[in-house]
Amino acid sequence: MMTDRSGIGLTSQRARNRLVDLLREMGISSEEVLELISSTPRHLFVDEALASRAYENNALPIGFGQTISQPYVVAAMTQVLRETGPLDRVLEIGGGCGYQSAVLARIASQVYTVERIAALANRLRSRLHELRIANVRVRHGDGRLGWASQAPFDAVLVAAAAPTMPKALLEQLSIGGRAVMPIGRQGDQMLTLFRRTEDGFEEQPLQRVSFVPLLDNVD
Repeated sequence: MMTDRSGIGLTSQRARNRLVDLLREMGISSEEVLELISSTPRHLFVDEALASRAYENNALPIGFGQTISQPYVVAAMTQVLRETGPLDRVLEIGGGCGYQSAVLARIASQVYTVERIAALANRLRSRLHELRIANVRVRHGDGRLGWASQAPFDAVLVAAAAPTMPKALLEQLSIGGRAVMPIGRQGDQMLTLFRRTEDGFEEQPLQRVSFVPLLDNVD
Protein backbone atom coordinates (compact mmCIF):
# COMPACT_ATOMS: atom_id res chain seq x y z
CA MET A 1 0.00 0.00 0.00
CA MET A 2 1.32 3.47 -0.93
CA THR A 3 0.72 6.40 1.39
CA ASP A 4 0.42 10.10 0.48
CA ARG A 5 2.01 13.06 2.18
CA SER A 6 -0.66 15.33 3.54
CA GLY A 7 -1.04 19.01 2.81
CA ILE A 8 0.28 18.97 -0.75
CA GLY A 9 -2.33 20.45 -3.04
CA LEU A 10 -0.93 19.45 -6.42
CA THR A 11 -0.62 15.76 -5.62
CA SER A 12 -4.35 15.42 -6.25
CA GLN A 13 -5.83 12.99 -8.73
CA ARG A 14 -6.76 15.99 -10.86
CA ALA A 15 -3.08 16.89 -11.26
CA ARG A 16 -2.24 13.29 -12.12
CA ASN A 17 -5.03 13.17 -14.67
CA ARG A 18 -3.71 16.31 -16.37
CA LEU A 19 -0.32 14.65 -16.63
CA VAL A 20 -1.83 11.50 -18.13
CA ASP A 21 -3.75 13.57 -20.68
CA LEU A 22 -0.49 15.24 -21.70
CA LEU A 23 1.35 11.93 -22.00
CA ARG A 24 -1.43 10.56 -24.17
CA GLU A 25 -1.12 13.60 -26.44
CA MET A 26 2.66 13.00 -26.60
CA GLY A 27 2.17 9.48 -27.91
CA ILE A 28 1.89 7.15 -24.92
CA SER A 29 -0.82 4.79 -26.14
CA SER A 30 -0.80 2.00 -23.52
CA GLU A 31 -3.71 2.54 -21.15
CA GLU A 32 -2.00 0.20 -18.70
CA VAL A 33 1.13 2.36 -18.63
CA LEU A 34 -0.94 5.54 -18.34
CA GLU A 35 -2.73 4.04 -15.36
CA LEU A 36 0.62 3.19 -13.78
CA ILE A 37 1.75 6.81 -14.15
CA SER A 38 -1.56 8.07 -12.77
CA SER A 39 -1.54 5.84 -9.72
CA THR A 40 2.16 5.78 -8.77
CA PRO A 41 2.77 8.61 -6.22
CA ARG A 42 5.67 10.46 -7.85
CA HIS A 43 5.57 13.13 -5.13
CA LEU A 44 6.87 10.57 -2.64
CA PHE A 45 10.08 10.17 -4.64
CA VAL A 46 11.16 13.83 -4.62
CA ASP A 47 12.07 16.23 -1.83
CA GLU A 48 9.00 17.60 -0.09
CA ALA A 49 9.90 21.11 -1.26
CA LEU A 50 9.46 19.92 -4.86
CA ALA A 51 6.37 17.79 -4.29
CA SER A 52 4.02 20.41 -5.74
CA ARG A 53 5.86 19.99 -9.07
CA ALA A 54 5.82 16.18 -9.04
CA TYR A 55 3.08 15.85 -11.67
CA GLU A 56 4.63 18.23 -14.16
CA ASN A 57 6.30 16.52 -17.10
CA ASN A 58 9.78 17.61 -15.99
CA ALA A 59 12.91 16.01 -14.62
CA LEU A 60 13.56 17.16 -11.04
CA PRO A 61 16.75 17.11 -8.93
CA ILE A 62 17.12 14.33 -6.35
CA GLY A 63 20.59 15.28 -5.10
CA PHE A 64 24.11 14.07 -5.94
CA GLY A 65 23.86 15.60 -9.42
CA GLN A 66 21.06 13.17 -10.36
CA THR A 67 17.46 13.67 -11.44
CA ILE A 68 14.15 11.85 -11.41
CA SER A 69 13.28 11.29 -15.08
CA GLN A 70 10.38 13.05 -16.77
CA PRO A 71 7.15 11.06 -16.50
CA TYR A 72 7.05 10.89 -20.30
CA VAL A 73 10.43 9.15 -20.45
CA VAL A 74 9.46 6.71 -17.70
CA ALA A 75 6.23 5.94 -19.53
CA ALA A 76 7.93 5.57 -22.93
CA MET A 77 10.61 3.20 -21.65
CA THR A 78 8.08 1.17 -19.69
CA GLN A 79 5.72 0.98 -22.66
CA VAL A 80 8.33 -0.31 -25.10
CA LEU A 81 9.42 -3.07 -22.72
CA ARG A 82 5.83 -3.99 -21.86
CA GLU A 83 4.79 -4.25 -25.49
CA THR A 84 7.77 -6.25 -26.77
CA GLY A 85 7.78 -9.30 -24.50
CA PRO A 86 7.52 -10.77 -21.00
CA LEU A 87 8.59 -8.91 -17.86
CA ASP A 88 9.24 -11.67 -15.40
CA ARG A 89 12.76 -10.64 -14.36
CA VAL A 90 13.80 -7.05 -15.05
CA LEU A 91 17.16 -5.37 -14.47
CA GLU A 92 17.18 -1.61 -13.93
CA ILE A 93 20.42 0.35 -14.13
CA GLY A 94 20.35 3.68 -12.31
CA GLY A 95 17.74 3.18 -9.60
CA GLY A 96 18.03 6.79 -8.46
CA CYS A 97 15.12 7.79 -6.24
CA GLY A 98 13.14 4.65 -7.08
CA TYR A 99 10.27 6.07 -9.12
CA GLN A 100 10.98 3.97 -12.21
CA SER A 101 11.60 0.98 -9.92
CA ALA A 102 8.16 1.42 -8.37
CA VAL A 103 6.50 1.61 -11.78
CA LEU A 104 8.29 -1.52 -13.00
CA ALA A 105 7.48 -3.37 -9.78
CA ARG A 106 3.80 -3.18 -10.61
CA ILE A 107 4.13 -5.01 -13.95
CA ALA A 108 7.20 -7.23 -13.41
CA SER A 109 7.47 -10.28 -11.20
CA GLN A 110 10.91 -9.26 -9.89
CA VAL A 111 12.97 -6.11 -10.39
CA TYR A 112 16.70 -5.91 -9.73
CA THR A 113 18.03 -2.36 -9.59
CA VAL A 114 21.66 -1.21 -9.45
CA GLU A 115 22.58 2.26 -8.19
CA ARG A 116 26.18 3.52 -8.12
CA ILE A 117 25.68 6.18 -5.39
CA ALA A 118 25.50 4.55 -1.96
CA ALA A 119 23.38 7.27 -0.36
CA LEU A 120 20.78 6.98 -3.13
CA ALA A 121 20.80 3.18 -2.94
CA ASN A 122 20.18 3.34 0.82
CA ARG A 123 17.42 5.93 0.39
CA LEU A 124 15.88 3.77 -2.33
CA ARG A 125 15.80 0.72 -0.07
CA SER A 126 14.11 2.73 2.67
CA ARG A 127 11.52 4.22 0.37
CA LEU A 128 10.58 0.86 -1.15
CA HIS A 129 10.23 -0.57 2.36
CA GLU A 130 8.01 2.34 3.41
CA LEU A 131 5.81 1.78 0.36
CA ARG A 132 5.68 -1.98 0.99
CA ILE A 133 7.12 -2.79 -2.41
CA ALA A 134 8.61 -6.22 -1.84
CA ASN A 135 9.58 -7.37 -5.35
CA VAL A 136 12.48 -4.97 -5.92
CA ARG A 137 16.04 -5.83 -4.88
CA VAL A 138 18.61 -3.02 -4.68
CA ARG A 139 22.34 -3.30 -5.17
CA HIS A 140 25.00 -0.61 -4.75
CA GLY A 141 27.50 -1.04 -7.55
CA ASP A 142 28.70 -0.22 -11.05
CA GLY A 143 25.67 -0.38 -13.29
CA ARG A 144 27.76 -1.09 -16.40
CA LEU A 145 28.43 -4.54 -14.96
CA GLY A 146 24.78 -5.38 -14.37
CA TRP A 147 23.92 -8.11 -11.86
CA ALA A 148 25.39 -11.28 -13.32
CA SER A 149 24.44 -13.56 -10.44
CA GLN A 150 20.74 -12.89 -11.11
CA ALA A 151 20.89 -13.17 -14.92
CA PRO A 152 19.38 -13.89 -17.35
CA PHE A 153 16.81 -11.10 -17.52
CA ASP A 154 13.77 -10.70 -19.74
CA ALA A 155 14.38 -6.96 -19.91
CA VAL A 156 17.00 -4.37 -19.02
CA LEU A 157 16.20 -0.68 -18.56
CA VAL A 158 19.13 1.73 -18.38
CA ALA A 159 18.34 5.21 -17.03
CA ALA A 160 21.63 6.81 -18.10
CA ALA A 161 23.34 7.39 -21.43
CA ALA A 162 26.55 6.04 -22.95
CA PRO A 163 28.06 5.97 -26.46
CA THR A 164 27.39 2.23 -26.65
CA MET A 165 25.42 -0.37 -24.74
CA PRO A 166 27.70 -2.11 -22.20
CA LYS A 167 28.48 -5.62 -23.39
CA ALA A 168 27.87 -7.10 -19.94
CA LEU A 169 24.27 -5.86 -19.95
CA LEU A 170 23.54 -7.33 -23.37
CA GLU A 171 25.05 -10.66 -22.32
CA GLN A 172 22.77 -10.79 -19.27
CA LEU A 173 19.66 -10.77 -21.47
CA SER A 174 17.85 -14.03 -22.08
CA ILE A 175 17.29 -15.13 -25.67
CA GLY A 176 14.36 -13.00 -26.76
CA GLY A 177 15.15 -10.45 -24.06
CA ARG A 178 15.06 -6.70 -24.68
CA ALA A 179 17.00 -3.73 -23.38
CA VAL A 180 16.16 -0.05 -23.67
CA MET A 181 18.84 2.59 -23.19
CA PRO A 182 19.73 6.12 -24.37
CA ILE A 183 22.74 5.86 -26.69
CA GLY A 184 24.98 8.81 -27.55
CA ARG A 185 26.71 11.77 -25.96
CA GLN A 186 25.21 14.78 -24.19
CA GLY A 187 23.03 16.70 -26.64
CA ASP A 188 22.82 13.83 -29.14
CA GLN A 189 21.16 10.82 -27.53
CA MET A 190 18.82 8.28 -29.07
CA LEU A 191 16.63 6.02 -26.98
CA THR A 192 17.38 2.60 -28.45
CA LEU A 193 15.75 -0.81 -28.16
CA PHE A 194 18.01 -3.87 -28.25
CA ARG A 195 16.78 -7.43 -28.77
CA ARG A 196 18.76 -10.60 -28.17
CA THR A 197 18.15 -13.29 -30.76
CA GLU A 198 19.58 -16.74 -31.34
CA ASP A 199 22.01 -15.14 -33.78
CA GLY A 200 23.06 -12.02 -31.86
CA PHE A 201 21.55 -8.61 -31.19
CA GLU A 202 19.26 -6.27 -33.08
CA GLU A 203 19.00 -2.49 -32.55
CA GLN A 204 16.03 -0.20 -33.14
CA PRO A 205 16.28 3.58 -32.66
CA LEU A 206 13.19 5.01 -30.99
CA GLN A 207 13.40 8.75 -30.23
CA ARG A 208 15.66 11.60 -29.16
CA VAL A 209 16.13 11.95 -25.39
CA SER A 210 18.37 13.63 -22.83
CA PHE A 211 19.81 11.66 -19.89
CA VAL A 212 22.64 12.00 -17.41
CA PRO A 213 25.72 9.97 -18.42
CA LEU A 214 26.32 6.38 -17.32
CA LEU A 215 29.41 6.72 -15.13
CA ASP A 216 31.93 4.07 -14.21
CA ASN A 217 32.80 5.21 -10.68
CA VAL A 218 30.97 4.05 -7.58
CA ASP A 219 30.34 6.55 -4.77
